[in-house]
Amino acid sequence: MPRLQFKGKILVENYHMSVPFHELIASREKGLSPQSSLHDNLILHGDNLAALKSLLPFYREQVKCIFIDPPYNTGNESWEYNDNVNSPLIKDWLGKTVDRDDLTRHDKWLCMMMPRLKLLHQLLRKDGVIFVSIDDNEMHHLRCLMNEVFGEENFLASFIWHHRKSKQNDIRVSLGHNYILGYTKNETHFELKSIPVNESQFSNPDNDPRGPWTLDPMDAPNICPNLTYEIINPNTGKSYYPPKGRCWQFCKEKYEQALEEGRIVFGRTGRAKPQYKRYLEEAKQKGRSVSTIWQDVGTATNATEELNQIFGEKGVFKTPKPSDLIRKLVLLSTDHDSVVLDSFAGSGTTAHAVLAQNLEDGGNRRFILVECEDYAESTTAERVRRVIQGVPDSKNESLNAGLGGTFSYYTLGRPMKQESLLDGSHLPSWENLSSYIFFTATGQEFDLNVINHDTGYIGQTNSHDVFLLYEPDVDQLKNLALSLSEARALPASPRRKLVFAPAKYLDQEFLHKYNIDFQQLPFQIYEAIDPDEK
Repeated sequence: MPRLQFKGKILVENYHMSVPFHELIASREKGLSPQSSLHDNLILHGDNLAALKSLLPFYREQVKCIFIDPPYNTGNESWEYNDNVNSPLIKDWLGKTVDRDDLTRHDKWLCMMMPRLKLLHQLLRKDGVIFVSIDDNEMHHLRCLMNEVFGEENFLASFIWHHRKSKQNDIRVSLGHNYILGYTKNETHFELKSIPVNESQFSNPDNDPRGPWTLDPMDAPNICPNLTYEIINPNTGKSYYPPKGRCWQFCKEKYEQALEEGRIVFGRTGRAKPQYKRYLEEAKQKGRSVSTIWQDVGTATNATEELNQIFGEKGVFKTPKPSDLIRKLVLLSTDHDSVVLDSFAGSGTTAHAVLAQNLEDGGNRRFILVECEDYAESTTAERVRRVIQGVPDSKNESLNAGLGGTFSYYTLGRPMKQESLLDGSHLPSWENLSSYIFFTATGQEFDLNVINHDTGYIGQTNSHDVFLLYEPDVDQLKNLALSLSEARALPASPRRKLVFAPAKYLDQEFLHKYNIDFQQLPFQIYEAIDPDEK
């Protein structure tokens, strides 16, 4: 497969692996849940690369649908490349606005996207899908990059969204579309759902006992000898063959059976070419196939009007997406209990779309939004609060009453780096270190609902119960170790016990007796603690 080359690629190909895990700090007062939970709907404020890495212990291979709307890199967005890659080339890029005159703007954009896409790939379920909104500025680069990260065989489609109906007369070509680029995690596991049938297109003028119906053309693409035959209108005697370059939908035997069943109609007057009756109940089971050109969702103007109505003022956010655009993606790709992730959350449209779809079909989908900008609380979270609780002046009946739901608000805390742990000055909470240790040791999802601080239990694998002996306190850490009394106090289990602690006072014979595998606490915190530096 051809591979895309760009300046800085060799420096960022594996950068996502060196990004440190960060503490996730709950801000209960900014959410709409009685108690903050990482298994609630989430809004996370912080750098999205670090946030995605820190979500891995909780959501690795758990996300069914990802929608992201990254900078289009038009040269007018004033975005900055700020990933702290350890390279003189990259460091020279930091903090500088990427504008149209920047000759490396495409390289910077690709360097920004690559590690984020790699982490998103890890978060996606095997039957999951990612949708990326983009325009012509980076579409060709993005397609190559997605081929490399997700696999060319997992390309789903390039959907064309009609985002502008008005024309710009001051330019030679007026842009009226954007793209939604779709890739699956594994094309053999993913199934794109069909679009629900529009029942208004069905009627029953002849009182057919099989119910309402509509008429479909009899012809289909391609030329097949067994599907090319003469059809005679019994009312007029006129002869019909498939149009040039086409054939009938089915063979002559099936046609004659359909004619006998009354499913072949020669127009409403009986004097036209043959058509086939498709019943509503059949159509509901099959649904409608998905077109790659979308003109049935809102435009950018509709999105702005929607946001202005929610906030009761103009100028809240420059480039929102219409909620029905993302809602369509959610409808086509998710189940009722799916997790939907947006790591370029902007004005919070994805949360709005998920909540609206849940209200429509009784689903229990959850959203995860990540936003790095300062408006994460004032715009992103505020929109979600308003659509949940209700928008009094909204013309939309559901939005007026409120879509319902909850969410928890988190911010990124300090990175769990060796240097900050060694001096004992920035010790993570027991819960945060538990999530990091369990995930890195097992590669499995960490579940906050099963942990027990009193016993040190942080989860289990097929072979082990996992425990952490730790306190975020320098004085306690100096004396904390796996002793005989601690070993005897561990809950009984048929599985072996994997115990993380700063030290142990048991030899290998005792560890074997109590079915314990010991691992020294990462970063060797106990060795570097100096009471005078506390």
